[in-house]
Amino acid sequence: MAAPGVVKPARAARPSLFLLDGYALIYRAFFAMINRPLTTSSGENTSAPYGIARFLMRLIADHAPDYLGVAFDAGDSFRTDIYPEYKATREKMPDELRASLPRCREVFDAFRVPVIEAEGWEADDVIGTLAQKAADRDLRTVIVSGDKDFHQLVDDRTALLNPGRGGPAGVEQVWVTPDNAEERFGVPPEHVTDFLALLGDSSDNVPGVPGIGKKTAPALIREFGDLESILARAEEVKAARARNALLKHAEDARRSRRLVTIRTDAPVSLDLESLRSRTLDAEKAAAVFRDLEFHNLLRELEAPATEAERFAPEVDVVADADGLGALLAECSEAPRIGLFVAGSSDDPLGADLVGLAVAASDARAFYLPLGHRAPEIQHDAAGNPTLAFDAGEPVGLPGMSSPDMRGLRELLASDKPKLGHDLKYATQLLRRHGVELGGLEDDDAFDTQISSYCLDPARRDRALSTLGPDRLGVALETGDAITGTGRNRLPLASVEPARVAEWAGARAALLHRLAKVDEADLVRTGMGRLFREVEMPLVTVLASMERAGIAIDLDFFGELRARLRRDLDAVRSEIHKIAGTEVNLRSVPQMRALLFDQLALPVLKKTKTGPSTDESVLEQLAAMGHELPRLILEHRELDKLDGTYVSVLPRLIDDEGRIHTRFNQTVAATGRLSSSDPNLQNIPIRRALGREIRKGFIAAPGHLFTGADYSQIELRVLAHLSGDEAFVEAFRAERDIHRETAARIFGVEPDDVTPTMREQAKTINFATIYGQGPFALAQQLGISRTQASEFIDGYFERFAGVATYLEEMKEQARDRNYVETLFGRRRYIPEIRHRNPGIRGYGERTATNSPIQGSAADLIKVSMIRLHERLAGTEARMLLQVHDELLIEAPESDVEAIGGIVREEMEGAIELTVPLRVDLGIGRSWYDCKFGKGS
Repeated sequence: MAAPGVVKPARAARPSLFLLDGYALIYRAFFAMINRPLTTSSGENTSAPYGIARFLMRLIADHAPDYLGVAFDAGDSFRTDIYPEYKATREKMPDELRASLPRCREVFDAFRVPVIEAEGWEADDVIGTLAQKAADRDLRTVIVSGDKDFHQLVDDRTALLNPGRGGPAGVEQVWVTPDNAEERFGVPPEHVTDFLALLGDSSDNVPGVPGIGKKTAPALIREFGDLESILARAEEVKAARARNALLKHAEDARRSRRLVTIRTDAPVSLDLESLRSRTLDAEKAAAVFRDLEFHNLLRELEAPATEAERFAPEVDVVADADGLGALLAECSEAPRIGLFVAGSSDDPLGADLVGLAVAASDARAFYLPLGHRAPEIQHDAAGNPTLAFDAGEPVGLPGMSSPDMRGLRELLASDKPKLGHDLKYATQLLRRHGVELGGLEDDDAFDTQISSYCLDPARRDRALSTLGPDRLGVALETGDAITGTGRNRLPLASVEPARVAEWAGARAALLHRLAKVDEADLVRTGMGRLFREVEMPLVTVLASMERAGIAIDLDFFGELRARLRRDLDAVRSEIHKIAGTEVNLRSVPQMRALLFDQLALPVLKKTKTGPSTDESVLEQLAAMGHELPRLILEHRELDKLDGTYVSVLPRLIDDEGRIHTRFNQTVAATGRLSSSDPNLQNIPIRRALGREIRKGFIAAPGHLFTGADYSQIELRVLAHLSGDEAFVEAFRAERDIHRETAARIFGVEPDDVTPTMREQAKTINFATIYGQGPFALAQQLGISRTQASEFIDGYFERFAGVATYLEEMKEQARDRNYVETLFGRRRYIPEIRHRNPGIRGYGERTATNSPIQGSAADLIKVSMIRLHERLAGTEARMLLQVHDELLIEAPESDVEAIGGIVREEMEGAIELTVPLRVDLGIGRSWYDCKFGKGS
């Protein structure tokens, strides 16, 4: 029952028919996991059927379709008769994907989703026909596909649900309705076929009209109307290139329109009874999941989320002083308390505190509604009722700053160990509302998100609603279930407190069970020390760094933006001059047409949609002496710098002129930290302009930066792990490791090593760490593959200890299915046993690299923890971590002393057989620390 004043969105009045584009979803499921494929113990690739199963579960749970079906292509269609080259350029379906197609059909069958096919017709036409028939019967149709052609079917009774680039698991889903259908192409649905006829479609090898791009096509449609009108008035087109192309390729355009038009007369009937959505066939699903080794899905199936079987502890909504007293009394007796903080957004530095769930055990939880509001019903200019979610009256308890909340604040700030799932978020959000969360330093404090990361670093989804079924066999309600999704989503603060209490309270209580299970597994796997001494202490360190932020110089960014725009215009003009026409430099099809059709440059790599224009291809073409690829690369770099940093960062500052990035502790499988919102770890420094961006990051008045960077940390870790005598001796003697490597490879004295030799040796040293073969090394060094092979052979001959170590890591991964870092962090590598040589090679490279890169990642984390402790009580503070580099801000008078502390803690973080060395730089800007006079 909704709270007074809360208006919940009503479900669509018309019944809904969801039509799935079978092959499109299967392809997305397979390629979403192409870098980390899911395989059975026998090596069968199960990425596609797993993605489809997960997708169907979410689709049914989130949207509850009344009718549901999946369409597949069946044989060649009439389009091949019209144009034999139709789809001729598509890459062959990967063998592993083809082998899994029957498995995908088994999944659809188990979920009782009927398959709809018509011999000689494509799935698009089957779906188009059914959508038309559904509209005639007053049904609402949702087409589930990422295929752009379906935009032509969107109307008031047909919507498009694009599963998104994240694959069928559902992330980045995009709804296309009449309200936003024009955004993608710049034309309404009724002109999509005209647009595609003019533009063509490289993925289906539809030719279109050469020279007409994404800007010209909608402009022609706006000026003249449909395709026939455009062709009839082609002489009136002002642009000579477009006019001549239309006159010359009129029949190509007409044929292309027939190819891209979805037919609505396929020989299929709308049998609603057969399409009626049904519960899955549990027996069939269990058999399929068991055969494909989908253990987590099997557990979810065996413990379905029904009212009786859902994890549902007793949850009390705290509404007054008596309720708060009961909470405090129960928690005072508990050895540790579970805590779930419900915020209005994922950004803890900007979110409002909606509520707080606290649990002393897994049997009972309390929920405090601290920031709920009842939406106020207002009216727009036409008199229609609308909801103003921020204008309503508060519902529930007073805020955390109220004197009535003193006991709760003391409990949260106490040394009593806390359990949480993302305690960094809880720490940040509570602090923003006046509460310092304590008890995180205790050995019994536990963050289940971090334990999940330690135990399974490759896991993509660490939500409690996923871990509950997977780890404990219990089901949790998702957040989407209580707020709704898409345009119907309600702010969490507007949901009835009792409803949120069930959801949040279950999470706080579940933490007790999950922590107990994860603690046992951390001990069993030998990762207890990693969790207790590295990952858990890092939570407060990262929270402190995020709060501190870093200042930027707005004037500098303004000047740099103006300079970038001038450079972009100059490069763009040069490109258009060489091309002989204006082209959209962000359009891959136009780039392909320009480079490989117009200029006839060699095709070096192909993708499933055509010749590749990625960075590596353009670099190779530029190295061959072609000017245009070099200019395109330059334009891309300038455009990325502007769009990612120069124009964006000034908009992200707070009232003090500082930017606050978010450090992600549980994302990278290597153990490294990542940065987002904004990402400050990927600011390019290889080229001068990228390095200059660091000049815009400045120390506060009266302060200086100290930049500390581990010197060749991964090579030092390799020397320690391999025990190679030459490597170890060179580092102990403080000699230049790249010069030493060059001397040994080229058979000369160190003093006779040329700069070119040293640079090649440096490349080979790092190529060793990352497992590069002769082909990749040859590309990097600009030499033949034969020479690259000789370099690699010579390297391993002279550094035999390194060669032995790398082979031992591969063997260990084959035997144990994992490798470990110096701190015991495991990286599981199922790919190393794969039948596919390419995937197996990836597994071997991961096995050799992970202990090195992971140990370096652990080492910088230990340094951060030690530094945080040493800097406590001083005015110095750590601001950024970028790979092997730390940035510290300190008062000018203290900067020399702080530098000594930084060096001492970083170089003493761990004892290796070789010394650790840190390069220090001091300056007023981040740039000065690394590249300026102060470094």
